[in-house]
Amino acid sequence: MSPRRNSSRRKSSRAGRPAGGPPDEDSLMLRITGGQRRESGPDGEWVMRSIPGSAAVKAYRCPGCAQEIPAGMPHVVAWRPYGDGDDRRHWHSSCWERRSRRAPRAPRY
Repeated sequence: MSPRRNSSRRKSSRAGRPAGGPPDEDSLMLRITGGQRRESGPDGEWVMRSIPGSAAVKAYRCPGCAQEIPAGMPHVVAWRPYGDGDDRRHWHSSCWERRSRRAPRAPRY
């Protein structure tokens, strides 16, 4: 009987990088910051984080379309990098991607 192998026979590991190679810088930064990343656009500098549906426990109002983001729906949270946190806004993912092509909508009551 041959001994059991403790290592994988695959050529690459989980992150799509070669086994034993250096980690991808972007994926390492996302793990360190908890999924936050910085984005620059025509509307300035932003820090954003994607929220999975399982972590979305409250309903929010999207500033891009003025529609409700129900609890359980994946979305994006964005804020200014050097703000006090009062400017955090919850956006639909598609509204966040299209924010430079349309103006914020007035809320409907």
